[in-house]
Amino acid sequence: MAKTKELSKDTRNKIVDLHQVGKTESAIGKQLGLKKSTVGAIIRKWKTYKTTDNLPRSGAPRKISPRGVKMITRTVSKNPRTTRGDLVNDLQRAGTKVTKPTISNTLRRQGLKSCSARRVPLLKPVHVQARLKFAREHLDDPDEDWENVIWSDETKIELFGKNSTRRVWRTKNAELHPKNTIPTVKHGGGNIMLWGCFSAKGPGRLIRVKERMNGAMYREILSENLLPSARALKMKRGWVFQHDNDRKHTARATKEWLRKKHFKFLEWPSQSPDLNPIENLWRESKVRVAQRQPQNITALEEICMEEWAKIPATVCENLVKTYRKRLTSVITNKG
Repeated sequence: MAKTKELSKDTRNKIVDLHQVGKTESAIGKQLGLKKSTVGAIIRKWKTYKTTDNLPRSGAPRKISPRGVKMITRTVSKNPRTTRGDLVNDLQRAGTKVTKPTISNTLRRQGLKSCSARRVPLLKPVHVQARLKFAREHLDDPDEDWENVIWSDETKIELFGKNSTRRVWRTKNAELHPKNTIPTVKHGGGNIMLWGCFSAKGPGRLIRVKERMNGAMYREILSENLLPSARALKMKRGWVFQHDNDRKHTARATKEWLRKKHFKFLEWPSQSPDLNPIENLWRESKVRVAQRQPQNITALEEICMEEWAKIPATVCENLVKTYRKRLTSVITNKG
């Protein structure tokens, strides 16, 4: 049976107006070109509800009972990695047959949606305490201090790689809860290794590391690229350098080199790439590089350099402006 076209609000109101001046349902129908039954239905609705507006419809009954909703919500709250198939089977054993889309819609109404699990470092208690200490010590630092930091890191980029993902059910702003993340170890593989830096004023230098990096090579990279980046970015006097606790960075010779050069540096908590905003730039750059589909190592390196240079200064500025949120997140998630 074909679905009938819904009457406009003006037409419905006109029916009521004609009824109020004494016209019959048949006369109204002939005048407006409508069936008598349609006119009668509009008039009855107006008499009953004092409106011709569409009333809320009850719709089809929910396939999952309130008790079933509580059950699957409790299940994914305990184990966010539960799949829709698992939940379909759980409900089927309880006597309710539903589809996977029904599971998704039901959980979405509970404020839960399926998201890719964030990859975060595997944290030991000592790491947790160090992260909390760092966050609490710097939570009230003024924005100007963070704007005077040069952030740095190394990363590997694959030529044809695609990292696997795992989906979890979570609420908004819960992406860093331990149950919703995947522990990782640093540098899972790739074809070229890069060192780069940036500040709130924009991207600094990006270079390819062609050999296995050791302490001497790292100090050479800093010697050739750190100060030129600081000058290009017009850093204020007393700027601070950030790098993580990789052994090459914390080696006695590297610390001595930094001291002789009079470079200030942040005391950094181990296993904390999420506290380094350069990770956002790496992630965005990798997406853009993959979209250009480089076909060989030479093209991969060229495209990486091009995409890094395209990063707007405003993106860098916003990453640093919101740094306090990262520290707040560490404290909120207790590490």
